[in-house]
Amino acid sequence: MSNAVIVKKLLKYLKGSRRYLLLSLLFAFITTALTLLVPILTGLAVDKMIDKGNVQMESVVRIIVIIAVATLVTALVQWVMNIINNRVTYTVVRRVRDEAFNKIQSLPLSYIDSHRTGDVVNRVISDVDQFAEGLLMGLSQSFSSVLTIVGTLAFMVAINWKIALVVLLVTPLSFVVAAFIAKKTYSMFKLRTETQGEATAYIDEMVMGKGVVAAFTKEAEVTERFEEINERLNAATLDAVFYSSITNPATRFVNSVVYALVGLTGALSSVAGGITVGALSSFLSYANQYTKPFNEISGVVTELQNAVICAGRILEVIEEKSEIEDKADAAVIEGDRGEVRLEKVSFSYDKAKKLIEDLDLDVKKGQRVAIVGPTGCGKTTLINLLMRFYDVDEGVISLEGKSLGDITRKSLREGFGMVLQETWLRSGTVKENIAFGKKDATDEEIIEAAKKAHAHSFIKRLPKGYDTHISDSYGLSQGQKQLLCIARLMLVKPPMLILDEATSSIDTRTEIRIQKAFSTLMEGRTSFIVAHRLSTIREADLILVMRDGKIVEKGNHKELMAKDGFYKELYNAGLNKE
Repeated sequence: MSNAVIVKKLLKYLKGSRRYLLLSLLFAFITTALTLLVPILTGLAVDKMIDKGNVQMESVVRIIVIIAVATLVTALVQWVMNIINNRVTYTVVRRVRDEAFNKIQSLPLSYIDSHRTGDVVNRVISDVDQFAEGLLMGLSQSFSSVLTIVGTLAFMVAINWKIALVVLLVTPLSFVVAAFIAKKTYSMFKLRTETQGEATAYIDEMVMGKGVVAAFTKEAEVTERFEEINERLNAATLDAVFYSSITNPATRFVNSVVYALVGLTGALSSVAGGITVGALSSFLSYANQYTKPFNEISGVVTELQNAVICAGRILEVIEEKSEIEDKADAAVIEGDRGEVRLEKVSFSYDKAKKLIEDLDLDVKKGQRVAIVGPTGCGKTTLINLLMRFYDVDEGVISLEGKSLGDITRKSLREGFGMVLQETWLRSGTVKENIAFGKKDATDEEIIEAAKKAHAHSFIKRLPKGYDTHISDSYGLSQGQKQLLCIARLMLVKPPMLILDEATSSIDTRTEIRIQKAFSTLMEGRTSFIVAHRLSTIREADLILVMRDGKIVEKGNHKELMAKDGFYKELYNAGLNKE
């Protein structure tokens, strides 16, 4: 995505702030006009004092008063302009962050699975912050700098066009310096931003996996890897900062050259009677003001380049394709449901590697379906397809006779209650976590659900019981987290259930109790159970034995054991060890 395209796309975020932008432009004009007025007044004051014995003190005092008022008004207008620019900038930042976060909610699971979490977080937080800094600097200085350049040039031409011509001839030197630095720094800031995202992602991974790292005593290796990334980030940052810091001294050197030439040319002209001393002092002041914006613009260009790079990264997230929208006539399925059918279903994450092929399945309403098989055979993938986290490549999955593609995702997913092996708790109270799927649940309903999940006893031991503030990193054991996730399910009581290793982190004694609660919950409900423990599988009405993406055997426990096939092989290999 080119810079021009990125800037064009960013302009849409400024649409709601047009009034403030116009006000900012107006205040920038007023500030510049008053700033440019001061040198003229100063020159007039000098001319009123230059003649020996003819100092017009009354006029000088009047001019000083006008200069003081102009300076005060300028300061006030600049203060208001900065407030407006801050408002515009952080309004844009809020809109960008809102859109980025909302986009993440609508992204397909495939995007989340294929991108490092730390890098996505870095784009939404750090990149947007850097974009905000560049935008604020651009708004604060760009308008004023351009107006100052135009205004001072007009005044200089009005005072003495010959000396002004000298200034114009040297001006291109500023552009050459600025263009050289801008070209050099763009690629460096881009590399720095990308490396920063890589570092954030790596830190996120290693903090999340601290226990595994310690268990395998890989601290030294992990540290070495981070030092390598950090060294690259350090080098990229130093290069970017070094070249961007050249901007100020380089443009100041050009400014000094301009000032010296104006002083020399003006002095010779004054001696020859071509310009008064007061006019020359005004001209020197304008020459100084004329070159200063070039210095500021060079710095702004560097910051804006970094801002555009960061904006490009966040726009990549915002413009990522969302989940395929529901059809206009998609049906909303409500109430009781449970008849599921798969016909010639094929799917793979990587199209070069086949996973599920020509899968057929007919599940009757109220059946308990257990799915077993070796790792990587497609058990969890089948669950992902049922929930439409992924869409099938070929074939049809239907619910109550309707293709999943003809049903709204919201009503489809509301019909399933899920407990996964990987637990997730939001930042909030225990009560809020249990009621995540049912916001209007009463305290009595929440406590009853916790009791059914056998979580009530440990919750009561927490500092504030159900009002204890927890998060995924709070000091709960994996088993306790899983009990809270099960309590969520017990509260919602959905028409259909999906249990993917739902009791994997729970001790056997507690699991037996929860299985009884599950058994009650599953009565009359279609349930899909992914599990390795025989106690979970044995009670199933239908056991699907998967291998290499296909159902190779199906039946209940007794039927499959009698077949003396792959299921019995799995059973003898480990299922019976419990």
